[in-house]
Amino acid sequence: MNQERFKDIFNDETLNKLLPESRSNEFFEALYGDAEEGAYDIRLAFVKADDKNLEFELQLHQRPGKCLACNLTYGLPEVFKRHPLINLNGIVKEIENLAGGDLKIAEWKLGRTKERTRQLHTLPLILSRQS
Repeated sequence: MNQERFKDIFNDETLNKLLPESRSNEFFEALYGDAEEGAYDIRLAFVKADDKNLEFELQLHQRPGKCLACNLTYGLPEVFKRHPLINLNGIVKEIENLAGGDLKIAEWKLGRTKERTRQLHTLPLILSRQS
């Protein structure tokens, strides 16, 4: 399966279904007891595909009036890996299903937080294809 086909499959509409906007509020409600306490919105984005991997990223977009840089985003990979509301295992299974029989995932990993800007931090989600 080629890069363009993956871009078509994993368009913004599909990615928003995999990780809906409402999930950010649900996450902060569970974490802090109040969704308004959250400093960012979590979005899923497709980055690229090659013969071995598919790369997505979890994007943390700063909310108005909040400070993303002041929050502990660097510890998030361990939290997101296990948090049932984020449900990365479920998202990975859905990605595999959406690609049809053309894709089998051997394993996935969530990389370290990267600060793209003060308002945007990202966490790479790497899906390794089964040989």
